Amino acid sequence: MSEKKPQKEDRPDELVQVPSMVGEIHNHLALTQDDVFGVISENGPNYRNVGWLGTVALMMKTQIGLGVLSIPSAFDTLGLVPGVICLCTIAVITTWSDYMVGVFKLHHREVYSISDAGGLMFGRLGRVFLGAAFCLYWVFVAGSGMLSISIGLNAISTHGTCTAVFVMVAAIVGFLLGSIRTLGRITWLAWIGLICILTAILTVTIAVGIQDRPAAAPQEGAWNTDYKIVNNPSFSEAITAISSLVFAYAGTPAFFSIVSEMRDPRYYARSLLICQGGVTAIYITIGTVVYYYCGSYVASPALGSAGVVVKKVSYGFAMPGLIVTTTLVIHIAAKYVFIRILRGSKHLASNSLIHWGTWLSCTFGITVSAYIIASAIPVFGGLVSLVGALLGTLMAFQPMGCMWLYDNWSSGKAEKRPMWIFMVCWCVFVVVSGTFLMVSGTYGSVLSIIDTYKESGGSAAWSCADNSNSV
Repeated sequence: MSEKKPQKEDRPDELVQVPSMVGEIHNHLALTQDDVFGVISENGPNYRNVGWLGTVALMMKTQIGLGVLSIPSAFDTLGLVPGVICLCTIAVITTWSDYMVGVFKLHHREVYSISDAGGLMFGRLGRVFLGAAFCLYWVFVAGSGMLSISIGLNAISTHGTCTAVFVMVAAIVGFLLGSIRTLGRITWLAWIGLICILTAILTVTIAVGIQDRPAAAPQEGAWNTDYKIVNNPSFSEAITAISSLVFAYAGTPAFFSIVSEMRDPRYYARSLLICQGGVTAIYITIGTVVYYYCGSYVASPALGSAGVVVKKVSYGFAMPGLIVTTTLVIHIAAKYVFIRILRGSKHLASNSLIHWGTWLSCTFGITVSAYIIASAIPVFGGLVSLVGALLGTLMAFQPMGCMWLYDNWSSGKAEKRPMWIFMVCWCVFVVVSGTFLMVSGTYGSVLSIIDTYKESGGSAAWSCADNSNSV
């Protein structure tokens, strides 16, 4: 009696071996089939080569950037205790959302991006809408990364040259490193970037603790920190602060791309828990300590809170981390466009001229788009906050609630168990709360842009002015 051959459904963690046809000769050792990338062989890039530890690094690097240094400012707006409570609540919701990414991927192996998930749930309209939102979101984040690099270079060099030159340098470096074809080969960069950005953040945290007072505080006379346990912000101030906390966890849409390139997606949940636990611990520690010692005089981002020397040192440590963040977001956005163009084609996982030409065109197009938007828009900083509130929340909350309902609605209707009812209520809560944060956060960001423009008129396009003085 012949042994039953394992089917794809029996081992969802494995790549499926592709049998050779009669008379077919392969000049490589391995030939495997993936639901997204097609045939993966030694004659092309190995898109399924990220281990679970590498997954931790990639996840944490998509979340931990200089955005962590806006958390003390958010605590100043909300008060320390409400700020920590809001942070922990957002951590719980986004951790569940991130977990659903892995579950949905294992149930639907053909899904590569949030756009594919939208196509399954809502048809062509959902695919197009979420795909456009995904690209726009990461293009703005990439532009923000380029500006962060220019701020760092200005701080380190004491405005050594025109800021527009620094932004151009950041774009070139982002394009070159972002053009590495697989996340498996970017993993080592993620580790370096993560270590460097954490070193920079810890440097500032230690410095504000041992100094007499923050750099922005009055330098004469007695001074005591004016941190607040509970504050009384206006609605727009509070919702803007909460949106910045959501933005600190808004790496969720990138997790689709990361899990798709894992060697064994069954370890996704392990990597996720390590990532979210570490990220939340870092956010609470950094936010609490920096805000306690700086009070209302905390800078945002907080690298400038401890004075000029510490600012230069911390930006020196942070620079590799800023570069890796920009690299990752360019790569993820370009990979999405690349797969949309070549999916189903033999060129997707080959080393052909069409493959390379398409791939480099995608990375170049994303880089140029991010560079132009970052350099040409006078109120780019406010627009990043707007896009983060509008699209970051949209892609980290609502689709994940819908994903659980899509997979479990029909089975639960037959027998409405208490756990099923609870999960339906939870998913509705996630969708409703995400929609509320999206709408209210967008409102707060628009008001902030208006106020900023009234005060300063924004910045000039392709400006040479030093953009590190305020941070």
